[in-house]
Amino acid sequence: MISLLTLTDIGLWIVYITIPILIFYFIYLIFTNAFRYMGFTTIEAIIIVFISFLFGFEIIISGFNISNIYLFSYEKWNVAINMGGAVIPILLSIYLTIKKKLPLWKILIGISIVTIISYFVTQPVPEKGIIALFPYWLLPGFFASFASIFLSWKNFNKAAPIAYISGTIGVLIGADFLHIWELLNFEINSPRSAVLGGAVVFDMIFITGIIAVILDSLIMYQKRKKPGIS
Repeated sequence: MISLLTLTDIGLWIVYITIPILIFYFIYLIFTNAFRYMGFTTIEAIIIVFISFLFGFEIIISGFNISNIYLFSYEKWNVAINMGGAVIPILLSIYLTIKKKLPLWKILIGISIVTIISYFVTQPVPEKGIIALFPYWLLPGFFASFASIFLSWKNFNKAAPIAYISGTIGVLIGADFLHIWELLNFEINSPRSAVLGGAVVFDMIFITGIIAVILDSLIMYQKRKKPGIS
């Protein structure tokens, strides 16, 4: 009986360890495939995801926090921006705009749509920051995808980059920038940090871009299968 219980305990531990690993690996595949669809190589996609995830930890160099870069203080709030959850998506958006030679008017339309949706599905909460409840936090990604497909129907190769840029920058503006002063005006008893993109690869800024690109890949896959489209 003792040996049976021991084997059962070992089996449970294996399950407890394996399931999180499989979930993490599945998320990793989704992220890397999304960046590959935007035109990055497999190695580049892995590096982007790994570095973004790395900034979820406090990295201090010469007394300077390079994970959460301090921006300013207001009352008892200290506002910062996370490298992995916000800065890297911004830099990638700029890079894609230049590399893919994307029309600025299309990007502005996509960003404007996602900005509006993001503003209305998010709200500032002193204890948690600026949040969106499920399933509403999915909406910016859907709108970013649909907007990019509509804007790039005749040139679907530009759809994924436009979706990513619209999703990330739109959420950054609509959720964080437009709600930040509402959050900072809440009275708090002790100093607190407000970090833009603070959840890193699980932040709404990062996730929205990924969702938009994955949706694009699924929808545009059907379009590529049509005769005469390569």
